[in-house]
Formats: sequence, C-alpha cells, structure tokens
Amino acid sequence: MVRSQKSEVRSQKSGAGSHAKRRAWWLVAGGCSLFIMLLLRPLAFGLLPEGEQKPGLEVVSKGEWREAEAGYGYEFPRDHAAHPDYGLEWWYYTGNLQARNGRRFGYQLTFFRVGVARHPVNPSRWAVRDLYMTHFAISDIDRQQFHSFDRINRAGPDWAGAATDAYRVWNEDWSAQLDGRTHLLNATDGDYKIDLRLTTARPEVIHGEDGISQKGPSAGNASHYYSLTRLATTGQMTVGGEVFEVEGLSWMDHEFGTSFLEAEATGWDWFSIQLDDDRELMLFEIRRRDGQIDPRSSGTLIDRDGRTTHLRFGEFTLASSEVWRSPASQAAYPTAWTIDLPRLQLRLETRAAFAEQELRTTESTGVTYWEGSITINGTADGKPVTGRGYLEMTGYAGQNMGAILKGDR
Repeated sequence: MVRSQKSEVRSQKSGAGSHAKRRAWWLVAGGCSLFIMLLLRPLAFGLLPEGEQKPGLEVVSKGEWREAEAGYGYEFPRDHAAHPDYGLEWWYYTGNLQARNGRRFGYQLTFFRVGVARHPVNPSRWAVRDLYMTHFAISDIDRQQFHSFDRINRAGPDWAGAATDAYRVWNEDWSAQLDGRTHLLNATDGDYKIDLRLTTARPEVIHGEDGISQKGPSAGNASHYYSLTRLATTGQMTVGGEVFEVEGLSWMDHEFGTSFLEAEATGWDWFSIQLDDDRELMLFEIRRRDGQIDPRSSGTLIDRDGRTTHLRFGEFTLASSEVWRSPASQAAYPTAWTIDLPRLQLRLETRAAFAEQELRTTESTGVTYWEGSITINGTADGKPVTGRGYLEMTGYAGQNMGAILKGDR
C-alpha cells in the first residue's frame, strides 16, 4: 500500500518547523548536519596529510578512539551504558506487539552516538565531541501503513546524550533507560507514540568470538556486540491519535566500536528472529562491491535455556526472493528470504509483514534503508515452527555503507 500520507506530511512539518529551528540554532552555535559530520570524521581520524589542519578543528589519530579488541570482558549492567572511548555506538530496539483487539504492530527505536572529535581543541562549550541521531518507526501491520521519524542533535542536557554511570540515552523527549531489569522506552511525534516497558526474560547474549563481532579482515573492523533477545513487552502505542494497550516481544541490540566495515562493503542484511519454540536467531551477511558475501558474516542461535551456538560463514545460507521496489527511492529490496542451517536441522522462510517499510532519514543520517517486521514459517528437526522477527537491509538505495561508516561519503 501507499506510504501513509499523514506520516509524510508530519515529517515535512517537522523538518520545516521545530527541527528546522533547532538545526538553525545548532549551526549558529557551532553544531553541524550529518553531511558536515561526515566531512569532519576523516579529520577526526587523522586522514589529512600531516601538518594540515583546519582552523578550530583538532586532527586526532584514529588510535585515539578505542577499537574493539578480542578478549573484552563484558559486565552488566555496566555495559548497557555509554562507551565514550569508542567512535561509534548504537542502542537498537525492535518489537512485534499486539493490541487487545488483535491489531498488530511493529516498532523500531534506535539511538546512535557518533564521535566527531574525542578531545576537541576548541575549549568552547559549543565544541562538538559527539552527535546523536535517533530513528523511530511504527509499522501498522493490519493496515499496511508505515510511519517513520528521525532527529539529530549534539550532546547537551536537554538536547541529547548517553550516560556513562547508568543506562540512559536520550534525544530530546525520546529516551531509553533501565529501571532495575526493565527497559523503559518513550518516543512521540505528533499522533504517533510509544510508551513501553520491556522486561528481560533471558540474560545478555554476546555475539561473535572472544568478545568481538568481526566485520572485515582488518583487525579494527569489529564491534563489541550483545543482545537481549526476548524482552516481554507491555505498554501503550498511539497510532494516528488512537491509543492501544499492547503486549508482545522485543529485541535489543547494543554495539560499540570505532571502525565497523571495510570500504568495499556496500551493505548488510540482518535478521533478529524469535521462534515459537522459545529459541532465537541472529544472522547477518555483509555484501561486498564485487557481489560476494564477506566471510566475516555470522550469527548466533540461542536455545531455550539461553545457551548459544556461534554460526560461522558457511554454516548457514541466505537466499532472497520477491523483490519490492520502493517508489520513493527506487531501491529494490528482497522481502522474502530462505534461511537454511543444515547442521542444526533448521530451515526458515521469512516474509515481510508488508513490503513498504523503508526509512528515509532526511532529518538525521540521510541514509535510506529497509527496516521492518517479518513473519517466519519453517521446520526445526523436521517439525513445523513459526515465529516473528525483524529484518534490516542497507545499501540497496545506492549508498555504500562501508564508506559512510568510515566517513568517506
């Protein structure tokens, strides 16, 4: 179906109204848009010739940002909080919820922290160390309507930030924080809102090997990556001004590092799956410019007791079909996939809950990608299995994600 016109109008109003005023204030005060930020990141990572420096900017070496290294010792709840020594960090929530009347929804709320200069030379309070971008989306599954919003802010008490002594990340009135074992999520844009409580049902799952999730052949192209894979969720969701009491399951990812991808990595396909047999599955594949899949692609299968099996490249296959072309970006996204894990006797067919779940983040990152609710049917040990999940697909709209994450765009 056609993307919600109400959502489109609201996004345009947001850009022309309060967000535009805030961005204008930033530029006067020394802030910057994502485009400027991407120009600054090469400076911050020391990519200018030695001795060449722009006035008012510090040229620091990439080494001044800590890189993800093998052997990292995770500690919770400490590691839910921010890691300002690293150049990139994000907290990522998705979920499939249902109202009391049976109406189905998906949602996404993602907070990004992007380091610009770890130690700004300029002593001004307006010197930019970090920028914060946030993406918020609601998938109205039964009506096949998608509503997405995004914003960008520099760090500041009433603007945006991420605490280091306890888990709380915010971008104006959008926030995620931890209250005991419960994650509290809040985000509002006009007639669209989530106010959710997510309770941990299982301990944190650490992905990759030896404390890192490797994303490329270079040692530093990795992240520290963990998930909460089954979060019992309750609360309220407002869609088009109508309030729903909802419940269901959510998934939370947290990644931090400095250099995630090789420049030849054009994008990735990422799955989070919650099966009805009480198992979960995370898989990602990284697509390269030459059409091949990077062998660092991997995954994790979590069993009913929380035990994990690391899945290396070659232990699973992903095959796509049923391409949907976005009328807005002209990107062609595969909306149906077959996942095969022969050693574990698991074969899954995934399908988008509806095709049009594309985010065009005009307010913040400028990146266009597909992020949406999916349904799962398949077999496990020869028996039928079903589930729900989320799928993220980047790099299909002509944007090289490896270059973007390196600040080379």
